[in-house]
Amino acid sequence: MYDIKWCWLFFTSGAFGGIEGARPVPPEKGVFPLDHEHECELEKKDYLECLKTFGHQLETCREFSKKYLHCRMEK
Repeated sequence: MYDIKWCWLFFTSGAFGGIEGARPVPPEKGVFPLDHEHECELEKKDYLECLKTFGHQLETCREFSKKYLHCRMEK
């Protein structure tokens, strides 16, 4: 059986969080839907403006968020 102290050290030393000191690498283009070509710039601006206007109330700007995400999925 494993010692409790050893288990604690194992789980907090980065064993499951990656190698300490290793630099994360960004995903390849297309893996994460970033707008590299700025195809959805208008939708993004509308969404950010809504957030700014309504004090970052997500519920209020849900429709703008939906439009932006739909644009990203289509393009």
